[in-house]
Amino acid sequence: MLIEKFMTRYLRYQNRNYLTFNEVAPKEMPRGHEDREYLLYVHIPFCEELCPYCSFNRYKFQENRAARYFKALRREIELYGERGFKCTGVYVGGGTPTVMPDELAATLNLIRDTFPVREISVETNPNHLTDAIVGTLLEAGVNRLSVGVQSFDDELLKAMERYHKYGSGAAIEASLKRYTGQFDTLNVDMIFNFPLQSLASLQRDLEIIKAIPADQVTFYPLMVSTATEKIISKTLGKVDYTREKLYYQEIFSRLKSDYRPGSAWCFSRQAAMIDEYIVDYDEYLGVGSGSFSYLGGRIMANTFAVEEYCAKLEADRSAIAFSKDFSMLEQMRYDFMIKLFGTSIDMAAIRRRYGQLFTEALWKELLLFKGLKALEMDGDRLRLTEKGYYYWVIMMREFFIGVNNFRDICRSQVKNQPDGE
Repeated sequence: MLIEKFMTRYLRYQNRNYLTFNEVAPKEMPRGHEDREYLLYVHIPFCEELCPYCSFNRYKFQENRAARYFKALRREIELYGERGFKCTGVYVGGGTPTVMPDELAATLNLIRDTFPVREISVETNPNHLTDAIVGTLLEAGVNRLSVGVQSFDDELLKAMERYHKYGSGAAIEASLKRYTGQFDTLNVDMIFNFPLQSLASLQRDLEIIKAIPADQVTFYPLMVSTATEKIISKTLGKVDYTREKLYYQEIFSRLKSDYRPGSAWCFSRQAAMIDEYIVDYDEYLGVGSGSFSYLGGRIMANTFAVEEYCAKLEADRSAIAFSKDFSMLEQMRYDFMIKLFGTSIDMAAIRRRYGQLFTEALWKELLLFKGLKALEMDGDRLRLTEKGYYYWVIMMREFFIGVNNFRDICRSQVKNQPDGE
């Protein structure tokens, strides 16, 4: 456990600087390169009810406000289309993207008219698994649906305040079985290491996943930002990271016979798009309030205030409010973390991008993880070993906690504005 504890503390220290952004926005919207393919991330920040421990940019759904937002969102997409971006993949997250299905469909139709899209993934909640909504999504070209379940354990669902919103674990399981096979991929989003979760409860969740059988399952470790830690402690109990490795090993061992890892925590029956689109796309463009972009070594975030976002797009102005330029070393460390989170690095591609600088600059990281038997060479690919998967769960858990801390800071600044919740 010593190496895991050290990694957690070290990464939290590093992320304080690594994920510090400047409130200095580019004067104009960035432009795409015609020889590159991008992932388009679309953020829909509205939910019918707000989960108190969620750090994503989200607001209580109001129909008029959301309709205005979708219109502004489509204008932002048009402006980026005019700036030469070639987006071949689309990921729609939230919030609850399916809160206004017809508006979402109109937005997806615009995206397909604007960009040469090959794949579209949309997030939803179990209560939106209906014939009407599923039919709308299929007609709009969605080929991957990701359903936020978290657990099938009724007591956990009640503690998370999800039972009264989405029904019992048995009801959710029945809905998933009904719609499995209608999309190329139906992904089930789960969370492990809840304070109230027992190993037996996790094992039952795994049995249900395999019995559905889900095309894909993403098992996120519980990721608690600083601002939500007290809320989690009151409602679910104190997070115990000493159990996390045991629970992850249980997930990995029970799934590996039927699923292959597409990332350290996403398991698929066949090759498919995953929730962590940052693995498969070197650069991504974010649209919508609170969305992130990573372009040319610069990470940018749109304003988290919905009213400000709409006003800017109604004036054909950029909604980017925060940015940070990564140094070359930071870019290499980012690639090291993200690509190996996706299970392997193509070293030939790395050499084309960085030359020998990558291995020269990251020799300590490479030596450490090879010494820990977490990495191995397979031809010209550097791969995670079975032991290495959990180290990358830790790395990505801490990375996303850092991102969530940034989101919490931005959201706290919006609270006193008219659109704050």
